[in-house]
Amino acid sequence: METQTKTWFITGGSQGIGLLLVKKLLAEGNNVAVTGRNLDTVKNAIGDTSPRFLALQVDLPNEESVRKAVDETIARFGAIDFLVNNAGYGLIGGIEETSAAEAQAIFDINVFGLLNVTRAVLPHMRAAGSGHIFNLSTVFGLIAGASWGLYCGTKFAVEGLSEALAQEVQPFGIKLTIIEPGYVRTNFLKPGSIAHPQNPIAAYTAIQEEKRKHLEEVPGTQPGDPEKIAQVIINTSLLADAPLRLLLGSDSLQFANYKIKMLQDGIEANKEITLSTDF
Repeated sequence: METQTKTWFITGGSQGIGLLLVKKLLAEGNNVAVTGRNLDTVKNAIGDTSPRFLALQVDLPNEESVRKAVDETIARFGAIDFLVNNAGYGLIGGIEETSAAEAQAIFDINVFGLLNVTRAVLPHMRAAGSGHIFNLSTVFGLIAGASWGLYCGTKFAVEGLSEALAQEVQPFGIKLTIIEPGYVRTNFLKPGSIAHPQNPIAAYTAIQEEKRKHLEEVPGTQPGDPEKIAQVIINTSLLADAPLRLLLGSDSLQFANYKIKMLQDGIEANKEITLSTDF
């Protein structure tokens, strides 16, 4: 287990899993750069004034803003050993309900923001010949359900990008791990972390009920412990051979197994058609 001080670059570190991870890393003596939409919010949430902590106000969809933050981190700490793409938000709403602007907005943060940060950090990791990227996905990057199409769509994208990127950067000594929690007991379902379409369609009664349930019943009952998830990320960073994917939580495992069975059943049921299209 390495004891040398390492530098972490974490997006969206002012709340939830990200905040717990930042506090644990600082307590262990690491250098930590943390991005957020508002500089004071980041500073106040973390409450650390040591030179090992760097708060950064970043507009993730803006490549120049991201590049400036990465450059500032390199100037302060000399390297970025670990990147945690944690920033993101959810959206509960039907596909038809969600406007083009609302769909673009969630992809801008959850997908294009992640890409901007990754592209800005990778040259430094390649030059160092090492590094570890953690992309915060969810089991809902593997399986989707009604009213979660846009959110799941962004996480499906993160899964595909990550799987390819892991292969691309492996020759440079860089690792990548996709973190796939189920429901986690954070403020994710509260305003500021979850969005709803501005023009709901009443005919989608099941979707309206899903929105209500996730506002009124689910918060506080999620099985996932965010502190344990933060610790898993730290523990995984110490592994010489880190996994590509980590399902976290009993519900995450249940949803993933359901998706596997659904795929297997569908493949078997349509096998004759599948094989009929070859020359």
